[in-house]
Amino acid sequence: MGIKSDAWICRMVKKERMIEPFSPAQVRRVEGSRSIISYGLCSYGYDLRVSNEFKVFTNVFNTVVDPKAFDERSFVNLETDICIVPPNSFALARSVEYFRIPRDVITICVGKSTYARCGIIVNVTPFEPEWEGHVTLEISNTTPLPARIYANEGLAQVLVFGGDEVCEISYADRSGKYMRQRGITIPRI
Repeated sequence: MGIKSDAWICRMVKKERMIEPFSPAQVRRVEGSRSIISYGLCSYGYDLRVSNEFKVFTNVFNTVVDPKAFDERSFVNLETDICIVPPNSFALARSVEYFRIPRDVITICVGKSTYARCGIIVNVTPFEPEWEGHVTLEISNTTPLPARIYANEGLAQVLVFGGDEVCEISYADRSGKYMRQRGITIPRI
């Protein structure tokens, strides 16, 4: 198993529509000189963007967080260009990009250093072979201060690894419960 290069990723985007929309280069500025948190193709992966859809955790209804019986009232739904994540709290969001992972590939997604250096941690499970969908992103604010998240800018880096062999049973073969997810997907059993 080895990490895949930018050239390999470009070929897979053309062949299998692996990432849509796809930026073939790092985007660092838009609309003239306005700086953004970068996104797009990088040396061995892809920096994905966070959309403008957020579910911000709240304890207004004093519900219990239970992955087997998740209560939607645990979140406030927002559509915004800047999301404020409360201190020591978290939000769910989704990627702008839709991913289609080839059968001989697995990815690991990690937060970008710009956010990590501010105490904002991004948690995402691996994208398994033949999984496809928008990525549901968990954004944790580990600080005692409110934190800003900028929609349509980079949030996390997807590292792409190719197997020496094709897996015997893929996520699609197992009919995975998060297959072809659109929007922010809460826990399912």
